[in-house]
Amino acid sequence: MANLSLGRQIWRSLELTRSELRLELTLACGQSFRWRETAEGHWTGVMGGRVWTLTQLENRLWYYVYENQQDLAHRTWTEEDCEPEIKYKVDVKAEGHAYREEEKLLRNYFQLNVNFEELYKDWGERDPHFKKLADTFSGVRMLRQDPTECLFSFICTSNNHISRIQGMVERLCQTLGTKLCQLDETSYHDFPTLSTLAESNVEACLRDLGFGYRAKFLQQSAKTVLDFHGPNWLSGLRNVPYQEARDALRTLSGVGTKVADCVCLMSLDKPEAVPVDTHVWQIAKRDYKFVSCHGQKTITDKLHREIGDFFRNLWGPYAGWAQSVLFCSDLKKFQNLKQTPVTKNLKREIKCEEDTVQSKIIKQENNKNKRPVSNKNTKTSVK
Repeated sequence: MANLSLGRQIWRSLELTRSELRLELTLACGQSFRWRETAEGHWTGVMGGRVWTLTQLENRLWYYVYENQQDLAHRTWTEEDCEPEIKYKVDVKAEGHAYREEEKLLRNYFQLNVNFEELYKDWGERDPHFKKLADTFSGVRMLRQDPTECLFSFICTSNNHISRIQGMVERLCQTLGTKLCQLDETSYHDFPTLSTLAESNVEACLRDLGFGYRAKFLQQSAKTVLDFHGPNWLSGLRNVPYQEARDALRTLSGVGTKVADCVCLMSLDKPEAVPVDTHVWQIAKRDYKFVSCHGQKTITDKLHREIGDFFRNLWGPYAGWAQSVLFCSDLKKFQNLKQTPVTKNLKREIKCEEDTVQSKIIKQENNKNKRPVSNKNTKTSVK
């Protein structure tokens, strides 16, 4: 755990099983690029304008929220300003309000109103292949991210991979975002605002940071949103039908069908959106014997729609959530999880076999000598 001098509260927790949420899968599968495992099982990142550390123990999700520097700067009272009794009442009231707000943010971010175990059960009944992966990849939950952060993060994903995208998003926030707090040697920043991203010098700044052609897309898209739609337009897309939201997003620079579907799924409350990239196409062909009606060789809009419709028909209204589980299971970083149950079963089988062989030897020796076998001789081990 990182040490911090700005903390103002204690660790708090929610009752939540790992079948409903697994942090190590959900926060590292390419949905959000703001989280890092800062200690074993502890994930630190920025969400809702706050810096959090999350961890899971048994059937609880524990969280700690660090105090922002701007909160400290804008305090209207100090210890010297208050009598002890008054200060205590102010502390308790402020702490209670903050706690309720933070829990609300957390529940909203992980969409804890959705019964995930029931969804897994439904998908498993519809799809034998999903059922085979369900136990190993349980708890891969869909985040409900801020639409601005989600959109401009995914514009960075073009011809890119997760670790590099994380670095780009981090540089974007460090350079253009408001500083929230400092943990040891690491400073944490909020995601830049639309108005900041739309500034004329942003493209050159981002090119210097290694964003390449994506720098122009980021600045132009931010300017388009503000000039033609307004600052609340993106969040307003939560209230329109999926196809309308996707088509609206595709009018922006650097936003194709896949990026638009990612934003719809991960920030705009469109659980039926199924983002399709080469990974998802390979999954469809390899595991579901999917064949395009139009014989497509590359991912076109037609193929994207075909694959999306295929999975929507298979999994139902939360098809995008189910697709994220399969996407996660196909990532190279998580392939060892597929081997773990097999390895355990193999060790169990080897031990059972050795125990059986050892028992036969003991029985033969016992019959030969016609005397009881001591405990010492019956011990077995597997190296």
